[in-house]
Amino acid sequence: MKIATWNVNSLRARADRVEDWLRRTDVDVLAIQETKCKDENFPWELFENNDYEVAHFGVNQWNGVAIASRVGLDDVERTFGGQPSFGKGGKDPIQEPRAMAATCNGVRVWSLYVPNGRALDDEHMEYKLQWLDVLKDNAASWLERDPDAQIALAGDWNIAPRDEDVWDIDFFVENRMTHVSEPERAAFRAFETAGFSDPVRPFTEGAFTYWDYTQLRFPRGEGMRIDFALTSPALAARVNNAWIDREERKGKGASDHAPVVVELAG
Repeated sequence: MKIATWNVNSLRARADRVEDWLRRTDVDVLAIQETKCKDENFPWELFENNDYEVAHFGVNQWNGVAIASRVGLDDVERTFGGQPSFGKGGKDPIQEPRAMAATCNGVRVWSLYVPNGRALDDEHMEYKLQWLDVLKDNAASWLERDPDAQIALAGDWNIAPRDEDVWDIDFFVENRMTHVSEPERAAFRAFETAGFSDPVRPFTEGAFTYWDYTQLRFPRGEGMRIDFALTSPALAARVNNAWIDREERKGKGASDHAPVVVELAG
Protein backbone atom coordinates (compact mmCIF):
# COMPACT_ATOMS: atom_id res chain seq x y z
CA MET A 1 0.00 0.00 0.00
CA LYS A 2 1.36 3.41 -1.00
CA ILE A 3 0.34 6.67 0.69
CA ALA A 4 1.45 10.00 -0.76
CA THR A 5 1.13 13.67 0.11
CA TRP A 6 1.34 16.51 -2.39
CA ASN A 7 0.76 20.24 -2.25
CA VAL A 8 -0.45 20.73 -5.83
CA ASN A 9 -0.76 24.54 -5.66
CA SER A 10 -4.14 24.65 -7.47
CA LEU A 11 -5.66 21.31 -8.38
CA ARG A 12 -7.59 22.56 -11.40
CA ALA A 13 -4.42 24.07 -12.86
CA ARG A 14 -2.55 20.78 -12.37
CA ALA A 15 -5.38 18.32 -13.09
CA ASP A 16 -3.64 16.67 -16.05
CA ARG A 17 -0.37 16.33 -14.18
CA VAL A 18 -2.07 14.87 -11.11
CA GLU A 19 -3.99 12.36 -13.22
CA ASP A 20 -0.86 11.31 -15.11
CA TRP A 21 1.09 10.98 -11.86
CA LEU A 22 -1.56 8.78 -10.23
CA ARG A 23 -1.62 6.46 -13.22
CA ARG A 24 2.15 6.31 -13.42
CA THR A 25 2.90 5.75 -9.73
CA ASP A 26 0.01 3.45 -8.78
CA VAL A 27 -0.47 5.27 -5.45
CA ASP A 28 -3.32 3.98 -3.28
CA VAL A 29 -3.97 7.09 -1.18
CA LEU A 30 -3.13 10.70 -1.97
CA ALA A 31 -3.42 13.51 0.58
CA ILE A 32 -3.67 16.79 -1.33
CA GLN A 33 -3.11 20.35 -0.15
CA GLU A 34 -3.78 23.76 -1.67
CA THR A 35 -6.56 22.61 -3.97
CA LYS A 36 -7.60 26.28 -4.23
CA CYS A 37 -11.20 25.51 -5.09
CA LYS A 38 -14.64 25.18 -3.55
CA ASP A 39 -16.42 21.85 -3.30
CA GLU A 40 -18.72 22.86 -6.15
CA ASN A 41 -15.88 23.36 -8.66
CA PHE A 42 -13.64 20.55 -7.45
CA PRO A 43 -12.67 18.16 -10.32
CA TRP A 44 -14.40 15.10 -8.88
CA GLU A 45 -14.35 13.27 -12.20
CA LEU A 46 -10.53 13.32 -12.30
CA PHE A 47 -10.48 10.83 -9.43
CA GLU A 48 -13.71 8.97 -10.09
CA ASN A 49 -12.61 8.17 -13.65
CA ASN A 50 -9.48 6.57 -12.20
CA ASP A 51 -11.31 4.49 -9.56
CA TYR A 52 -10.53 6.71 -6.58
CA GLU A 53 -13.01 7.82 -3.99
CA VAL A 54 -12.32 11.38 -2.98
CA ALA A 55 -13.30 13.79 -0.21
CA HIS A 56 -12.60 17.51 -0.37
CA PHE A 57 -12.78 20.47 2.01
CA GLY A 58 -12.67 23.88 0.33
CA VAL A 59 -14.64 27.08 0.85
CA ASN A 60 -12.97 29.61 -1.48
CA GLN A 61 -10.03 30.04 -3.86
CA TRP A 62 -7.50 29.68 -1.05
CA ASN A 63 -6.15 26.68 0.89
CA GLY A 64 -8.26 23.52 0.47
CA VAL A 65 -7.42 19.91 1.30
CA ALA A 66 -8.51 16.56 -0.13
CA ILE A 67 -7.95 12.83 0.23
CA ALA A 68 -8.24 10.43 -2.71
CA SER A 69 -8.25 6.68 -2.05
CA ARG A 70 -8.83 3.47 -3.97
CA VAL A 71 -8.67 1.34 -0.79
CA GLY A 72 -11.61 2.81 1.09
CA LEU A 73 -12.55 6.26 2.34
CA ASP A 74 -14.39 6.00 5.63
CA ASP A 75 -15.20 8.26 8.58
CA VAL A 76 -14.34 11.48 6.76
CA GLU A 77 -13.67 14.34 9.17
CA ARG A 78 -13.24 18.02 8.37
CA THR A 79 -10.98 19.89 10.81
CA PHE A 80 -9.60 18.52 14.07
CA GLY A 81 -11.01 19.18 17.51
CA GLY A 82 -10.64 22.82 18.55
CA GLN A 83 -8.90 23.79 15.30
CA PRO A 84 -8.11 27.51 15.59
CA SER A 85 -9.81 30.03 13.33
CA PHE A 86 -8.18 33.09 11.78
CA GLY A 87 -9.36 36.58 10.95
CA LYS A 88 -7.06 39.47 10.08
CA GLY A 89 -6.73 41.72 13.07
CA GLY A 90 -8.90 39.30 14.99
CA LYS A 91 -11.97 40.30 12.96
CA ASP A 92 -14.47 37.83 11.51
CA PRO A 93 -12.39 34.71 12.16
CA ILE A 94 -13.12 31.67 10.00
CA GLN A 95 -12.02 28.06 10.27
CA GLU A 96 -9.89 27.68 7.18
CA PRO A 97 -9.98 24.44 5.13
CA ARG A 98 -6.58 23.18 6.22
CA ALA A 99 -7.22 19.75 7.71
CA MET A 100 -9.28 16.68 6.95
CA ALA A 101 -9.06 12.98 7.70
CA ALA A 102 -10.34 9.67 6.40
CA THR A 103 -9.71 6.03 7.21
CA CYS A 104 -8.20 4.20 4.23
CA ASN A 105 -7.77 0.44 4.61
CA GLY A 106 -7.26 0.79 8.35
CA VAL A 107 -4.96 3.82 8.21
CA ARG A 108 -6.23 7.14 9.52
CA VAL A 109 -4.84 9.60 6.97
CA TRP A 110 -4.80 13.32 7.68
CA SER A 111 -4.25 15.84 4.88
CA LEU A 112 -2.75 18.92 6.53
CA TYR A 113 -1.92 22.36 5.21
CA VAL A 114 -0.21 24.09 8.09
CA PRO A 115 -0.47 27.91 8.08
CA ASN A 116 2.57 29.65 6.60
CA GLY A 117 3.38 32.20 9.30
CA ARG A 118 4.45 34.79 6.70
CA ALA A 119 6.89 36.66 8.98
CA LEU A 120 8.30 36.16 12.45
CA ASP A 121 6.32 39.09 13.82
CA ASP A 122 3.17 38.58 11.73
CA GLU A 123 -0.14 37.63 13.34
CA HIS A 124 -0.14 34.56 11.09
CA MET A 125 2.85 33.22 13.03
CA GLU A 126 0.89 33.23 16.28
CA TYR A 127 -1.94 31.52 14.43
CA LYS A 128 0.46 28.93 13.00
CA LEU A 129 1.93 28.04 16.38
CA GLN A 130 -1.47 27.82 18.03
CA TRP A 131 -2.79 25.68 15.16
CA LEU A 132 0.11 23.26 15.53
CA ASP A 133 -0.21 23.11 19.30
CA VAL A 134 -3.89 22.19 19.14
CA LEU A 135 -3.21 19.58 16.45
CA LYS A 136 -0.42 18.11 18.57
CA ASP A 137 -2.73 17.80 21.57
CA ASN A 138 -5.27 16.00 19.39
CA ALA A 139 -2.64 13.69 17.92
CA ALA A 140 -1.26 12.83 21.35
CA SER A 141 -4.77 12.01 22.60
CA TRP A 142 -5.37 9.66 19.66
CA LEU A 143 -2.31 7.64 20.62
CA GLU A 144 -3.19 7.72 24.30
CA ARG A 145 -6.58 6.21 23.50
CA ASP A 146 -5.12 3.62 21.12
CA PRO A 147 -1.33 3.10 21.12
CA ASP A 148 -1.74 0.70 18.18
CA ALA A 149 -3.57 3.25 16.01
CA GLN A 150 -2.21 3.59 12.48
CA ILE A 151 -2.11 7.33 11.76
CA ALA A 152 -0.41 9.42 9.08
CA LEU A 153 -0.16 13.18 9.55
CA ALA A 154 0.58 14.01 5.94
CA GLY A 155 0.94 17.35 4.28
CA ASP A 156 2.68 20.66 3.84
CA TRP A 157 3.99 21.54 7.30
CA ASN A 158 5.64 24.82 6.31
CA ILE A 159 8.52 24.01 8.67
CA ALA A 160 12.09 22.95 7.90
CA PRO A 161 12.93 21.15 11.16
CA ARG A 162 16.70 20.84 10.60
CA ASP A 163 19.36 23.18 9.22
CA GLU A 164 20.04 20.81 6.33
CA ASP A 165 16.38 21.10 5.30
CA VAL A 166 17.06 24.46 3.61
CA TRP A 167 19.62 25.28 0.96
CA ASP A 168 21.42 27.87 3.13
CA ILE A 169 20.55 28.18 6.81
CA ASP A 170 22.67 31.33 7.17
CA PHE A 171 20.57 33.03 4.49
CA PHE A 172 17.39 32.18 6.37
CA VAL A 173 18.69 33.28 9.76
CA GLU A 174 20.26 36.51 8.52
CA ASN A 175 17.04 37.49 6.76
CA ARG A 176 14.85 36.54 9.74
CA MET A 177 12.83 34.16 7.61
CA THR A 178 10.09 31.85 8.76
CA HIS A 179 10.12 28.02 8.60
CA VAL A 180 13.39 27.70 10.54
CA SER A 181 12.69 29.67 13.72
CA GLU A 182 13.05 27.90 17.05
CA PRO A 183 9.34 28.23 17.97
CA GLU A 184 8.35 26.58 14.68
CA ARG A 185 10.91 23.82 15.06
CA ALA A 186 9.87 23.25 18.67
CA ALA A 187 6.26 22.88 17.49
CA PHE A 188 7.40 20.21 15.02
CA ARG A 189 9.48 18.37 17.62
CA ALA A 190 6.45 18.25 19.89
CA PHE A 191 4.86 15.74 17.50
CA GLU A 192 7.94 13.55 17.77
CA THR A 193 7.72 13.76 21.55
CA ALA A 194 4.07 12.72 21.26
CA GLY A 195 5.18 9.54 19.48
CA PHE A 196 5.13 10.38 15.76
CA SER A 197 8.15 9.97 13.49
CA ASP A 198 9.30 10.83 9.99
CA PRO A 199 9.76 7.58 8.02
CA VAL A 200 10.81 9.35 4.83
CA ARG A 201 14.06 10.96 5.95
CA PRO A 202 16.09 7.74 6.33
CA PHE A 203 15.43 6.98 2.65
CA THR A 204 15.95 10.54 1.38
CA GLU A 205 18.76 12.23 3.31
CA GLY A 206 19.63 15.64 1.88
CA ALA A 207 16.57 15.84 -0.37
CA PHE A 208 14.11 18.74 -0.59
CA THR A 209 10.36 18.79 -1.28
CA TYR A 210 9.79 22.44 -2.25
CA TRP A 211 11.48 24.96 -4.56
CA ASP A 212 10.12 28.49 -4.99
CA TYR A 213 9.21 29.54 -8.52
CA THR A 214 11.34 32.70 -8.26
CA GLN A 215 15.07 33.24 -8.80
CA LEU A 216 15.64 29.88 -10.50
CA ARG A 217 15.44 28.11 -7.15
CA PHE A 218 14.76 24.69 -8.67
CA PRO A 219 17.56 24.51 -11.28
CA ARG A 220 19.95 25.99 -8.71
CA GLY A 221 19.02 23.33 -6.18
CA GLU A 222 17.82 25.92 -3.65
CA GLY A 223 15.00 24.03 -2.03
CA MET A 224 13.46 23.20 1.32
CA ARG A 225 12.16 20.06 3.01
CA ILE A 226 8.77 21.12 4.37
CA ASP A 227 6.41 18.28 3.31
CA PHE A 228 6.13 15.34 5.69
CA ALA A 229 4.10 12.25 6.50
CA LEU A 230 4.61 11.79 10.23
CA THR A 231 3.51 8.33 11.31
CA SER A 232 2.35 6.73 14.53
CA PRO A 233 4.52 3.91 15.95
CA ALA A 234 2.26 1.14 14.60
CA LEU A 235 2.29 2.63 11.11
CA ALA A 236 6.00 3.44 11.18
CA ALA A 237 6.67 -0.27 11.78
CA ARG A 238 5.08 -1.06 8.41
CA VAL A 239 7.14 1.38 6.32
CA ASN A 240 9.52 -0.45 3.99
CA ASN A 241 10.32 2.33 1.51
CA ALA A 242 9.78 6.05 0.93
CA TRP A 243 10.79 8.64 -1.64
CA ILE A 244 10.37 12.21 -2.84
CA ASP A 245 9.37 12.41 -6.51
CA ARG A 246 11.64 15.29 -7.50
CA GLU A 247 11.00 14.63 -11.20
CA GLU A 248 7.42 15.87 -10.77
CA ARG A 249 8.77 19.36 -9.97
CA LYS A 250 10.18 19.55 -13.50
CA GLY A 251 8.51 20.78 -16.68
CA LYS A 252 5.73 23.12 -17.67
CA GLY A 253 2.92 23.61 -15.19
CA ALA A 254 4.61 21.89 -12.25
CA SER A 255 3.65 22.59 -8.67
CA ASP A 256 6.36 24.17 -6.54
CA HIS A 257 6.16 21.08 -4.29
CA ALA A 258 7.12 17.49 -5.09
CA PRO A 259 5.03 14.49 -4.02
CA VAL A 260 6.23 12.51 -1.01
CA VAL A 261 5.45 8.77 -1.02
CA VAL A 262 5.48 6.19 1.78
CA GLU A 263 5.24 2.48 0.97
CA LEU A 264 3.79 0.10 3.56
CA ALA A 265 4.22 -3.63 4.01
CA GLY A 266 1.09 -5.73 4.30
